Amino acid sequence: MAFRTVYIESACKMSYKSGYLVVRKEDDTAKIHLSEVSTIILQTMQVFISAYLMAELAKNKISLVVSDDKCNPVGQYLPLYGAHNTSKRIMEQIAWGEPIKKRVWQHVIKDKIREQARFLEERDYETEAKQLFSIIAEVRSGDTTNREAQAARLYFAALFGSDFSRELEIPLNAALNYGYAVLLSMVNREIVSRGFLTQTGICHRNEYNQFNLACDLMEPFRPAIDRAVVDFMNCEFDGDVRRMLGDIGNTYVDYRDGSYRLSSVVSQYVQQCLNALNKKIAVEDIEGIRLL
Repeated sequence: MAFRTVYIESACKMSYKSGYLVVRKEDDTAKIHLSEVSTIILQTMQVFISAYLMAELAKNKISLVVSDDKCNPVGQYLPLYGAHNTSKRIMEQIAWGEPIKKRVWQHVIKDKIREQARFLEERDYETEAKQLFSIIAEVRSGDTTNREAQAARLYFAALFGSDFSRELEIPLNAALNYGYAVLLSMVNREIVSRGFLTQTGICHRNEYNQFNLACDLMEPFRPAIDRAVVDFMNCEFDGDVRRMLGDIGNTYVDYRDGSYRLSSVVSQYVQQCLNALNKKIAVEDIEGIRLL
């Protein structure tokens, strides 16, 4: 079954009935069984949603992403208790030591740079790709020498030009930010569904960030967003691009000698990182991904 990302783009009322999400507009009513839904993205502020539906979304671990008046994701509704043993999981998380957090972060950053290098290699930026591949071996425990930032500068300059900055208020950055927000919501959902806290990260530790751990574990998957933006966006960041990015979880990537939906690979990767942090598996046993 292909799990759906449901977009709500116009005024409506959303409710629950007999296992179904019910969306009522003035001239139409649509029903979707909750077992088919992974994420709902509200792209309008003219939505009325019942408390009954909110409770059922939580029970079914369905992520509800809320956008602002500019259609940018600004919030996410997640279950309060994602697993039956949430208290145990939180105690495990609090007990994670600095050495294991640094080693997992090293692995995550190596995976991220490897995927960035593969993307550049695919697009014939061979010199820059070789530079990124060489940086991988230089990533230390905890990435204390900040090779992630070095790789990012080379990577974005190759893709978008030497004058590009992630701080620029341009449609390209708006699309990247939107895609990263969708990816963040996917990782948040996986973390919470396993009973862990999104606030307590392994590298990201901003006291104002509710999603530090998700910001950590999403890093290797960012090139999937970059590739989608490069391939599908022209000059304008419009509704078609938003819908494409919102459904990024249903694209297929290589994993474990097969082809799987990105959302499934994110789920497996998050689980393995959490297992490594809890010392149930070796850090080296976190399986690599291949997005391209």
